[in-house]
Amino acid sequence: MLKDITIGQYIAGNSPIHKMDARVKILFALLFIVLLFIIKGVAEYAVITLFLALVVKLSGVPLKFIVRGLKPMLFILIFTVLINVLMTTGEVLWSVNLGIFTLRVTREGVTMGIYMLLRLVYLVIGTSVLTLTTSPLMLTDGIEKLLKPFEIIKVPSHEIAMMMTIAIRFIPTIADETDKIMKAQTARGADFESGSIIRRAKAMIPLLVPLFVSSFRRADELAVAMDSRCYRGGASRTRMKEMRLTKYDAYAGAVIFAVIAILIASRIAFF
Repeated sequence: MLKDITIGQYIAGNSPIHKMDARVKILFALLFIVLLFIIKGVAEYAVITLFLALVVKLSGVPLKFIVRGLKPMLFILIFTVLINVLMTTGEVLWSVNLGIFTLRVTREGVTMGIYMLLRLVYLVIGTSVLTLTTSPLMLTDGIEKLLKPFEIIKVPSHEIAMMMTIAIRFIPTIADETDKIMKAQTARGADFESGSIIRRAKAMIPLLVPLFVSSFRRADELAVAMDSRCYRGGASRTRMKEMRLTKYDAYAGAVIFAVIAILIASRIAFF
């Protein structure tokens, strides 16, 4: 399951999404996340679904690869749906008395559970498309440029952008390292799959020591590599490729604002 993590990976390509400016992609990704949590109703979800399908199609990234990133979140998705279905009050569709308490499934709970499921799924897919189509270097430069105005209040934009990008980039690396350690310990007789949840959780503890050692070693190697190349960053840092807005960014802006206009129109029409 750990090898299914797609956030933080990058797939080189020549699609319109790949050619977009990193700053624009980051801003539109944030706007997309905001839209996910303010939309409601079947019509608005249909618009967001079509928009996300268009983005995935234009990105050129295989849909199976993107959907694979949902597997590690399967437990969270199921738990979120169950909480919304069982805890939301409204018209009761089904109930069972367990003595201490009564489980009730309401129409509003089912609707809310479906909406929350779609929100989380679309959130993972949207953020995956961002990292899959943006190289770590361009992602760093984009975050740094967006944080540049905050340097007025002494916010270290470059350092924050570098830390965020390295953290995102090392997610699949650490997941791959964890998978290798688990396979090595399984070959030596360790059991991570049988027994109760508590027993399986305890079985994972021996993974922490080698994983922390490996993570610190990678961090030290990265620091030495950056220092040996005289990396300093900050204001004196130059870039081989300067970011510039292109026609693809203009097209993307037109599409996203058209989506917002359709959402507003549907909200007015149905409410």
